[in-house]
Amino acid sequence: MLILALDTCLAACQAALWRDGEAVGVASEAMTRGHQERLAPMVEALLADTGIDLSSVDRIAVTIGPGSFTGLRVGLAFAKGLALALDKPLVGVSALEALAHGQAAGLGLTLIDARRDQAYWQAFNGETAVTAPQAWALADIIDWTVEHGPPQRLFGPGAALMANRFPAAEVDARAAADPLAIAAIASNREPGAVSPLYLRTPDAKLPGGIDPFA
Repeated sequence: MLILALDTCLAACQAALWRDGEAVGVASEAMTRGHQERLAPMVEALLADTGIDLSSVDRIAVTIGPGSFTGLRVGLAFAKGLALALDKPLVGVSALEALAHGQAAGLGLTLIDARRDQAYWQAFNGETAVTAPQAWALADIIDWTVEHGPPQRLFGPGAALMANRFPAAEVDARAAADPLAIAAIASNREPGAVSPLYLRTPDAKLPGGIDPFA
C-alpha cells in the first residue's frame, strides 16, 4: 500500500510517501505559518523526486490536530481535495498519537503547548492510549499523574512544560510528529469521515469580541 501522509498542524510543513512499512520519500520544513503556500509545492517536489505518480497513491493520511487552527485546516482542506479528485480513501490521524508512535512500554505523556498554562495532552502506555486527547491546565495534568504515577517519558513540542516537574522522565521535545509515523498509523486504520480535532475554541475573536465558533 502506498500512502501519502501530510502534516501541517504543528510547527512544520511535512509530506511523506510510505509503502508497506518502508519510507519512499520524506519532505519536512520547520515553520509556524505559511503552510498554505508550501504544502502543494512540497508534495509536487516529493512526487517528482521519488518518480511517483499521484494516481499511484492508494491512500491519503493527514493530521487532524490538535495544534494550530489555521495550520491543521490547511492540511485537511488539501488532503480532502486530493482524496476527492483522485477518488482515494482518506484517513485522519491525531498529532498526539503520531507523536507517541514507536514509544516503548511504560507511561508517557504527549504534550502540545496550548498556552495560558494549558496543554493539549494524552497519556499512553507505549503506543496504547490511556486517556482521550484533552486540553487541560498544567496543574490538572500534574494532579492526574499523582493518581496514576509519574511518566517515564515526555514527548511532543510541549514536553518542556513538564520537564522540571518530572526530572527523571526521558524528554523528546520534537516540534512535530514524524510523517512516516502518520502513514504507519493510517495503514492500519479504516478510512472514513475526517474532521479537525478541536480540543478548545480558538483564541481569535471577531470584532466586538464575538466568538466565530459560538
